[in-house]
Amino acid sequence: MLFGKLLPREGNFFALFNAHAEAIVAGSRAFQSLIQNYGDAILREKYAAEVDGAEHAADKITAEVNRLLHKTFITPIDREQIHSLINAMDDILDLLQDTSETLALYDVRHVTEEVNRLADLSVKCCERVAHAVSLLSQLSKHAVAEATVKTCAEIDSLESDADRVMRSAMSKLFREEADIRELIKLKAIYEQLESITDKCEDVANLIEGIVLENS
Repeated sequence: MLFGKLLPREGNFFALFNAHAEAIVAGSRAFQSLIQNYGDAILREKYAAEVDGAEHAADKITAEVNRLLHKTFITPIDREQIHSLINAMDDILDLLQDTSETLALYDVRHVTEEVNRLADLSVKCCERVAHAVSLLSQLSKHAVAEATVKTCAEIDSLESDADRVMRSAMSKLFREEADIRELIKLKAIYEQLESITDKCEDVANLIEGIVLENS
């Protein structure tokens, strides 16, 4: 019994999940602002730096979660679930940063309405991810578990919306864009933006699994 009391317990995993989710939301909103102000080079650089800052902050949180996993004997949820969840969350911000960098590296001169719509859907997905994550510490309550599953379903719906926007954008691009270089650039941006919502859906699927096992 004494041995059990001396073992490191719990850790601060839920607080770290929440902090990471806040970085995801901050990064997605900064990316949205980058797109909305794309014609202003100074603002574009400012918001790109904010995306980078959010990604770096999230990397530190991910490292802290993995460090805690190595020193905590008893965790609030399954160890593999913790590891999978924090890394899936980190993938979201990595993609936001990658897309921001691709816009600069490919020297994209203008963004389309479809890019704006996909950026908006990315923000909404990230916000719902943060909400779902915020509920994880209270899954023992039936109403909270139900609310978490509902939020995950909303993320799935937003991801489907992004799929439809991306397919329509691709069709329009190949029908109307005469400049092959612009076509290649925008195709890459569309695919990356749609992948952000895919990653949000991955997180939602992991959270649904946690709900099933812990509620």
